[in-house]
Amino acid sequence: MHPAEVIRTVMRSFACAAVMCAALWPLQTAAQSCAAPPDLGDGWKVAAPQTQGLDAAQLCAIGPRFDAWAQANAHAVLVVRNGVLVYERYFTGEDEKFGERIGAVAYDAGKLHDVRSVTKSIVSVGIGIAIARGLIASVNVPVFSLFPEYADLRTPEKDAITVQHLLTMSAGLAWNENVPYSDPRNSEVQMYGATDPIRYVLSQPLATPPGRVYNYNGGLTTLLAAIVKKAGGRPFDQFLQEALFEPLGVSEVEWIRNGAGDPWPASGLRLRPRDLAKIGQLVLSRGDAQGRQIVPAAWIDQSITPQINGEGMFYYGYQWWLGRTLVARQDVSWAVAVGLGGQRMFVVPSKGLVVVVHAGLYRGPIFQGTVGNTVLNGYVLPALQP
Repeated sequence: MHPAEVIRTVMRSFACAAVMCAALWPLQTAAQSCAAPPDLGDGWKVAAPQTQGLDAAQLCAIGPRFDAWAQANAHAVLVVRNGVLVYERYFTGEDEKFGERIGAVAYDAGKLHDVRSVTKSIVSVGIGIAIARGLIASVNVPVFSLFPEYADLRTPEKDAITVQHLLTMSAGLAWNENVPYSDPRNSEVQMYGATDPIRYVLSQPLATPPGRVYNYNGGLTTLLAAIVKKAGGRPFDQFLQEALFEPLGVSEVEWIRNGAGDPWPASGLRLRPRDLAKIGQLVLSRGDAQGRQIVPAAWIDQSITPQINGEGMFYYGYQWWLGRTLVARQDVSWAVAVGLGGQRMFVVPSKGLVVVVHAGLYRGPIFQGTVGNTVLNGYVLPALQP
């Protein structure tokens, strides 16, 4: 998902959707009690919101809000506090699967959902595991040293590109995802259609010196996955399944693949909402899952620490967006994985929160960040009790 969409969301929908629209929606419309989500035996502790310091009336108003706001095309909202799933609500809405319209879907906890470019943030977690296992020496390794078969594309200037530049979208390669993904000029679309996607990415000329300028580039995430595949001798999705998904109890995963059978690491993942929340909880817990350190804590810290100026009001970490919200005159920082169509996974370390939002706003009339902003800033953060 390109940052321009995120910026438009912030500028045009943040204030209204996150604050004013929520305020206009009376909390008493959430007449039903906010019971604990069901225990599905999937590893989640469940409890009612008030047991984890959240105002139930405030939080329970999310459901009626989106029931009445059909244009938002919300599909799922999940809230986790202190490692406990305290709110879960699903909706029926029009959706797509890897860009193909699939009509109205009545979502529930068992259905997979596109996460689109949220995939990039999950890839970043996988890179941290790969470095910990010695598959990649460090973030300072020059990228072209890992692809000797593409030596014909090297230049002295390109030799300065490192793994860290891939993670921070600052490799400097010419790349255009500003145009819609329906436009054949879009660089990611061209990469998808290339016989050799890796060669396509590495063959792009340098537009800026590496490390200087952020430029959203799904090709860089593709290179990260290719590095792990080369080093580990198996496809990236198999590595991620063994190293990340299985330890978290995530068994049902679907990938969009290219003609060679390789997964698309920039945007090709489908997960169940509860499983996506498990990844958010892993990040919140600094890589620890029930006493098992799956990814180094230092990696998580680096990933959600500002590494480079993004665009607009956002910083960028290692494939994570970094922002903040003012709540009761308190500055609350958060990290968010962002995907086309309104897919969001917020991690709020200072508040012990993970918030997962799915929507179907791929082509919708309202801005894609509206649903996520409304949930986080209009309901979840205001529901925190002193």
